[in-house]
Amino acid sequence: MTFGKRLWVVWLVLTAMTLVYVWMDTTTAQNGTLKASTVVTVSAIGIALVKVRIVFREFMEVRHAPALLRRLTDGWVVLIGACLLGSYFVGSAVAG
Repeated sequence: MTFGKRLWVVWLVLTAMTLVYVWMDTTTAQNGTLKASTVVTVSAIGIALVKVRIVFREFMEVRHAPALLRRLTDGWVVLIGACLLGSYFVGSAVAG
């Protein structure tokens, strides 16, 4: 696959993921009021993390970088994901 075609496909995947999130977000509305949902929140964080990894690999050229840099960027995504999910669940426990 050529470079330009590959980026076009990646862009379409990122756009589709964004549309899935928007669809999920609007399905939780009740009478025009948004309602917090653990499933939607965790899914949104997961989608965002996958999108970040795709951007790292495809648009920041980490795909061709040395193995250490690839591992570090993947580790960063995992660390941020753990922090975000941990913060959400701790906050939910404290608030509840």
